[in-house]
Amino acid sequence: MDNRRLLAVAALAGATLCLEGTLTRQLAAAQYYHFAFLVISLALLGFAASGTLLSLSTRLKQYPIDNLLAGSGIAFTASLALTYLAVNLVPFDSYAMAIDSRQIEYFALYYLTLSLPFLCSGTGIAAALSTAARGSERMSSNIVYAANLVGSAGGVLLAPVLISAAGVPGALCGCAILGAFPALLLRGSPSKSGRAKRGIALLIAASGLAALIWLGAANQTWRAPYGLVISPYKGLAYARLHPGFRLLLGRWNAISRLDMVEGAGVHAMPGLSYTYRGSLPPQIGLSIDGDNLSPVSLVEAGQFEAAGYLPEALAFELRPGAAALVIEPGGGLGLLQAHAGAAANITTVLHNRLVRQALEIGAPGSNPFEYQNIETIIQNGRSYLQRESQEFDLIYLPLTDSHRPVTSGAYSLQETYELTVEMFTQAFANLAPDGILVVTRWLQTPPSESVRMAATLVEALEATGERKPEDALLAYRGIQTITFLVKPDGWDKLELAAAREFSERRRYDLVWAPDVAAEETNRFNHLPKSAYYLALRSLLASPDRDTFYEEFPFDVRPAIDDHPFFYHFFTWEQVPEIVAQMGRTWQPFGGSGFLVLLALLIMVSAFSLILVIVPLAVLPVRARLDHKPTQRMPLAMPPAVSSQTEFSRSGLGYVLAYFSLIGLAFLLVEIPLIQRWILLLGHPTYAFTAVVLSLLLFSGLGSSLARRPWLPKRAALISLAVLALLTPWMTGALIQFTLGWNALARGVAAVLILLPLGLLMGLPFPLGLDQMESQSPGWVPWAWAVNGCASVIAAVLAAILSLSTGFSTVMWVGAAAYACCVIIYIRWSRISPQPQLTVERG
Repeated sequence: MDNRRLLAVAALAGATLCLEGTLTRQLAAAQYYHFAFLVISLALLGFAASGTLLSLSTRLKQYPIDNLLAGSGIAFTASLALTYLAVNLVPFDSYAMAIDSRQIEYFALYYLTLSLPFLCSGTGIAAALSTAARGSERMSSNIVYAANLVGSAGGVLLAPVLISAAGVPGALCGCAILGAFPALLLRGSPSKSGRAKRGIALLIAASGLAALIWLGAANQTWRAPYGLVISPYKGLAYARLHPGFRLLLGRWNAISRLDMVEGAGVHAMPGLSYTYRGSLPPQIGLSIDGDNLSPVSLVEAGQFEAAGYLPEALAFELRPGAAALVIEPGGGLGLLQAHAGAAANITTVLHNRLVRQALEIGAPGSNPFEYQNIETIIQNGRSYLQRESQEFDLIYLPLTDSHRPVTSGAYSLQETYELTVEMFTQAFANLAPDGILVVTRWLQTPPSESVRMAATLVEALEATGERKPEDALLAYRGIQTITFLVKPDGWDKLELAAAREFSERRRYDLVWAPDVAAEETNRFNHLPKSAYYLALRSLLASPDRDTFYEEFPFDVRPAIDDHPFFYHFFTWEQVPEIVAQMGRTWQPFGGSGFLVLLALLIMVSAFSLILVIVPLAVLPVRARLDHKPTQRMPLAMPPAVSSQTEFSRSGLGYVLAYFSLIGLAFLLVEIPLIQRWILLLGHPTYAFTAVVLSLLLFSGLGSSLARRPWLPKRAALISLAVLALLTPWMTGALIQFTLGWNALARGVAAVLILLPLGLLMGLPFPLGLDQMESQSPGWVPWAWAVNGCASVIAAVLAAILSLSTGFSTVMWVGAAAYACCVIIYIRWSRISPQPQLTVERG
């Protein structure tokens, strides 16, 4: 296999991973965040199906490898149109799965259609691996596998670049261009069909390049077309239905789609007291990924009269002239509050630069980021707190996200590192003496989010050494929101009196204060019982907090960095109630996010079982049918052998166990690493790019070394299992040590620490292929399918286990899978190659 074919393999792999990264961003914008795991699993299912297809198809085995690589690239590009149509036209609704059985069918159609491009590209890559494995080409299979991994790493890096330049539609055009590259690079057959393929590839490349340039120009002028049909439950979808709706600005960057709209009926002041009699300022809406339609109030400096009637106004009354830190202000409402509250100087931390740029263009004269006493830092809030030694009188976390009913579960998979115990512990360390932390959350019925918020604050206070956290906590509620004020140094009597006077004046109900009485807690916004006070009192008074968490109807344990799922309230004890509500409610008690994962796990397990079992049922286990001689190069067996090498049942069992385990192990280590790296790098897109790029690149290098005579294979596999076992601790230590560094330094550190792990993770697959080549190279496509099917299951299983147990546990399970691989490899390597057996066709 010459260098042109290796480049073709790399290009096809790069197009595949570029598509995977693009679809992750596309589905996050069109649906919800939990669909990111759907992309990973469907990509792996397509690869698994390609192995099964090659195992079963006699016709594909007769194709010259150049033609097959070129045809796979063309088919990959053609199927991109189907994936785009599926995302936009298949009426799949995850919310309705509990009451509409058709949604299961739509889900299967959605899933299988999106897997088609990965089936096409996987066929070409698996064919190249199989051709090399049988020894008919100069390049060994480990070099082909290395080209696949290195090309994939390039595709991972290319995806955010293309999305930032031209949006998701432009990135899909880039995938099409790259997918056509093998047909342009390889000569293929001199026949008319071969020339037709090159002509089609040239047309695709030219059309894709033209579309990419046009979309890039539109994106840079803030007029980028959305190009997606978004979930009807997202804020932007609701806004579009409002008479007079108009899109002011729209632009993609690597981490988001931002839209600024007017005439969308935006009137949002979370927690505003009903005692306010003035008029609200005109507002336009700011949407990220089609959701969280944040208000942008069109007021000039000093003209925001409603500020004193918002629940956070108490903090500014208690600390006039404060040095304030506002973390993630969204459309700027929190900045307007701080400015109207007479804060002397205000620092705001914002991770998405597009938000500030959008306000500069779409809200001139009403942009609080331009106020003289406001300094804007473009950085992740956690990283800023870790780095900054300045102390603040007030640290304020505004309520910028939309109300998320606890029953919906649409955000249950979303990592929220801004609401973990470690986050608030660090925030308390950045408070000046007598400083106050302010955070507002939505009220849920029954209490859930408010209880988790209180539990998180309490455990953060205890982590700082506070023995009586109940004395540092103050909470009050309105109709829809609850506000927590935390003063680690404890509240004095004058401050508590001021809090009572404020709540009386603004008609907010006390939920907790160090000296609160039950009759104070349910006066103005009357409920049948004072549920929020009773829940917090039980939490704070419980001698065994774990027992309180176990007995509470929702999972309200505090979010921590190893389990940062603040919006995931599901417990397995809810299953009977979920079953009872099936078909009666559109938002089952368990939440759609978790239910989608469970449905996906069942579906991919069924698909995977079929893909693995079918070749065993169709192909003889002990011998393969003879193939007639042909001038074409057979794909799956050596030219000198007209039959399949005999393969014992024990050898087949080793292949099944070994390649399944390495498929499980790789994803069970990779996916939680991506989720943990979100904290370090500031956004899921950056984490996905850095982790997948590093692991693929270094695994490619490791694969290229797999057959070096000096490599101690067994020792390397044992080292991999040990290193995977230690990775959770190493990851936590790295994050703690480097979180305060600048973004480039953090990125470099993240990549370097993955170097040894990635090198070792690249060894198991080519070492397994080496074993197969000495026994039965004809089964290489089936091994590829087995590995892919296990990876499909692992991608979904990792998400479920992360939600249930935390990232460290998932990585330890991955390490255990690698340890089992070592045992199997040692036993498998003791099997001597079997004699060849020819079966003549009658």
